[in-house]
Amino acid sequence: MLRTSFWIVILIALVINTIISFIAVFRQKREIATIWAWMLVLLLLPVVGFAIFFLAGSRISSKKIFRLRTQEQRGLDQIALNQKKQLQDIENLLPIPYSATELLKLFLSSDRAVLTRGNKITIFSDGQKKFDKLFSDIRAAKEHIHLEYFSIFDDKIGHQLVDLLTEKAGEGVEVRVIYDQFGSHGQHPKMYRQLRAAGGVAVPFLMRRFQLLTLRFNFRNHRKIAIIDGKIGYIGGFNVGDQYIGESKKFGYWRDTHTRIIGDAVLSLQSRFLMDWNATAEGRELLTQTTKYFPENFSLPGKSMVQIVSSGPDDDMKQIKQGYMRMFSSARESISIQTPYFIPDGPVLETLEVAILSGVKVKLMIPNQPDHPLVYRATEYYAQELIDLGATVYRYDGGFLHSKVVIIDNEVATVGSANMDIRSFSLNFEGNAFIYDPDFAADLEDLFEQDVLKSTKLTMEYFEKQSAWMKFKQKFSRLFSPIL
Repeated sequence: MLRTSFWIVILIALVINTIISFIAVFRQKREIATIWAWMLVLLLLPVVGFAIFFLAGSRISSKKIFRLRTQEQRGLDQIALNQKKQLQDIENLLPIPYSATELLKLFLSSDRAVLTRGNKITIFSDGQKKFDKLFSDIRAAKEHIHLEYFSIFDDKIGHQLVDLLTEKAGEGVEVRVIYDQFGSHGQHPKMYRQLRAAGGVAVPFLMRRFQLLTLRFNFRNHRKIAIIDGKIGYIGGFNVGDQYIGESKKFGYWRDTHTRIIGDAVLSLQSRFLMDWNATAEGRELLTQTTKYFPENFSLPGKSMVQIVSSGPDDDMKQIKQGYMRMFSSARESISIQTPYFIPDGPVLETLEVAILSGVKVKLMIPNQPDHPLVYRATEYYAQELIDLGATVYRYDGGFLHSKVVIIDNEVATVGSANMDIRSFSLNFEGNAFIYDPDFAADLEDLFEQDVLKSTKLTMEYFEKQSAWMKFKQKFSRLFSPIL
């Protein structure tokens, strides 16, 4: 009798768990693959699965999404005026590459991403050099400094940045910082105290300033941008922390890619920052008069054409993912990809497959070590799929590869925060620069080839020699790809 009662209780608990699982997963719109992945977690791991779901599956509130969606995209009129004046200097303008025409139209339609001409771009692949230049630009700031980073760590370089910002705020320069509280491992209570006392403002993205660290893994602000005086901008993969300058025993040298931009593309970065700021800030911190943040610029400092494209869970268009797919389908000769996480969804993988089968040379470079075990094993699984199709895959052995770069045909390239994975496609707020300049693309391709010299070419034989346990982990991790 007692044994029968026990099994009845277990059965009732399983039925309740199943019902609650369906309610939890279906109460908000999700992709089919994501639904199945979460159902697998919730049904196979009763109770524990709900803890995981709470941490990684809970979605951002509709109120916060509404605040983002209703933000006005500012600065477009000034960009248009600048560009109209600059068109008079025809000799310095590059022709639009053949492979970029449809990509340009896509971003203009899906993200209102204005094409800016005449930008000067500098590439940074070393963290120390990037921060040296960023700090130098901040020291020279006269009017305002706007920073937006996924991670600003409470460590040596994090404090150097905040101390410098505090100094500039004390000089009367407007200083605003958006950081992601989860990505920054919370906020040290004292870290921004002096900055705020000096007149600067630092706010956690879409959270109340004094709210405890959110336990939600997803829907984070993964962007990494900086704007100084509306004239200099940065966008790429580097966060702020000691590990990004190679001071981590675990990761060693940190190989990333970041860009410094002078030109009207900076105003597009400014527009993105102000939308995120006004969706996050409250009361007197809101910015309504923003004309001064978009200076006139009738000169052509360089020759690169740039579109700043953003995507996130506030919009179902998945603009950066669409951009990657458009690049892959437009390529005629070559596709080079660097990404720390390679977990493509079905459409992205199929687009790459079509490119490979059409004779396009596809090269992929991934790290040699995990910073997230399940994610890395899933990356290895999908790397094997590409090799099997005919692509060349490299494992970077010179440190930790965190670079997010795609280059096609040595004509068009993108650098930014978006990885080649489902999380960046759908779950996080991302920002990328899409750059139409053969010389710039060639420079990135040269960096890729330099990295090849520090890499191991992976083959199917390499994976076949791995242990049965490793092969199981790769296949098992792949099951959870939609929620990694």
